[in-house]
Amino acid sequence: MHLTVEAIIGNIVDVTAFVNEQLRNMGCSRRALTQIDVALDELFSNVCRYAYPDDIGSVTIHVNELPEQNAVSITLEDAGMPFDPLSRKDPDITLGIHERGIGGLGIFMVKKTMNDVCYEYRDGLNVLTVTKTL
Repeated sequence: MHLTVEAIIGNIVDVTAFVNEQLRNMGCSRRALTQIDVALDELFSNVCRYAYPDDIGSVTIHVNELPEQNAVSITLEDAGMPFDPLSRKDPDITLGIHERGIGGLGIFMVKKTMNDVCYEYRDGLNVLTVTKTL
């Protein structure tokens, strides 16, 4: 299943509803659902803020059940500026909030709560996929 929406922050409501409906049909645990919602919010908002600096583009969200792994993969695809969020160094969370640089904490959180996160630039698209055990 997939959904394509404009990369506008307000569309997170529709994106979350779409993904949650798929997850409920898969029997997703409440904890995994919450972690996926937080990750989805971070990833979608990053596309909205940074992928299309001069225009409004679109984002396609694919949800695929992986029954043999009791997991789900969620892929966000956009035709915005190429950017690999996984290439950034993880923030040093041992430092105080005022000692850390700005940015990177959201992606760090996604990497820590999802079972797998991968990025590739393919056919003119940023393709970011997260996998989570249900």
